[in-house]
Amino acid sequence: MTTATQPPSPSPQTLPDWLALLEARHPVAIELGLERVAAVAARLQLPRPAPRVVTVAGTNGKGSCVAFMEALLATAGLRSGSYTSPHLLAYNERVRIDGVPVTDAVLCAAFARIETARGDTRLTYFETGTLAALLILADAGVDVALLEVGMGGRLDAVNIVAPDVAVITSIALDHQAWLGADRDAIGVEKAGIARTEVPLICGDPEPPAAMLAALKNIGARIVQLGGAGFSLYQCGAEIELVCITAGGQPLHYRGLPTPRLPSVSAACAVQALVSLGLTPDAAQVARAFADTCLAGRFQEIIWKGRRVILDVAHNPAAAALLAERLRRLKRGAETAVHAVVGVLGDKDIAGVLAPLVPEVDRWHCCALPDAMRGASANQIAGLLYNAAANQGVVAVSDCHLNPAAAFATALGASRPGEVILVFGSFYTVAPVLALLGNDTAPAGDYNP
Repeated sequence: MTTATQPPSPSPQTLPDWLALLEARHPVAIELGLERVAAVAARLQLPRPAPRVVTVAGTNGKGSCVAFMEALLATAGLRSGSYTSPHLLAYNERVRIDGVPVTDAVLCAAFARIETARGDTRLTYFETGTLAALLILADAGVDVALLEVGMGGRLDAVNIVAPDVAVITSIALDHQAWLGADRDAIGVEKAGIARTEVPLICGDPEPPAAMLAALKNIGARIVQLGGAGFSLYQCGAEIELVCITAGGQPLHYRGLPTPRLPSVSAACAVQALVSLGLTPDAAQVARAFADTCLAGRFQEIIWKGRRVILDVAHNPAAAALLAERLRRLKRGAETAVHAVVGVLGDKDIAGVLAPLVPEVDRWHCCALPDAMRGASANQIAGLLYNAAANQGVVAVSDCHLNPAAAFATALGASRPGEVILVFGSFYTVAPVLALLGNDTAPAGDYNP
């Protein structure tokens, strides 16, 4: 008697099918560790993604730092390949060549190569995406690879690649369940991207002592913002930046425009490239500061006369920066601000809301039906009430089933010239951005 064998399952043919398979195969979204991804990388004989690699970690400002480096490399005539996460509207945003997202076909081909090589090794969604990105960047022949850490650093899949320069933009409380309960523990995890005798650019003005100790144990060459040779000054509407070369020579950049993205991220980007051996001139740096933008990071769109600001800020430190930027935007004018807010339930929701209480006139709280961990609108409203009461004010709010409904209410409640702020999560910003129409580069233009 013969036993019938099941034919092998056909590989997915479209990007949505691949992504659905990866999500279903390994439903645990976060599973840190390098063993699985390193084993498959070895089977793939994965080449270095580029002759020069910059790895970027940090609680906030990572994506902005990568965007600035993309712009600076473009002005220098060098080709960049970037890997960032998460995406807003299309998975293709995660892998970019010269700032342009790759096509579905390029991603599908990379996923198929990984599927053949992985054997019985179970990879997470993020690990598979990381390997795909590294394959694509290597195939594209870029000059510099820019790799954004997904979470932490030490055990993040990106860390299978040894960088030529490492960057830690900031250290704040987020993802405590995986990275540790305080800044010291989180900083030590992020320090894991450092390598012996490799420059480590730190943009946090007060780096945790435990992180500095870890970096010194590794033997990294620490370049600290605010330390010797690397400084950033805000002079009215202009910025002065001083970077330091590997040989200890200062590079002065004066009269720079204030960027739309965080200036610390911009400073870290310039210093990272200087530490890589590049010397962007003042005009190149000024152009990057003036022109660099990133979807969902204090992104402003005029919609039916309203100033819609989209920001994925989802931890207290990012919310505090967002509040500061709102104050600067209003410049003392009596401009009403309507906030659409949705937050994941495992975030410090009260800490995210508190800095923005003084800046917002009316709140539109929403659930996040696309996120399994989304907080309910009523939960957010309750925490908002308490945060406002602690500051001696009453928050005016309403509750909605999703971000689109909350935005529609904000639009109806606002007048032309007023501000509608959409923030709290990628899951909050993405559906509203899709509704408005994204004005960034369309996904899927790069095809080798």
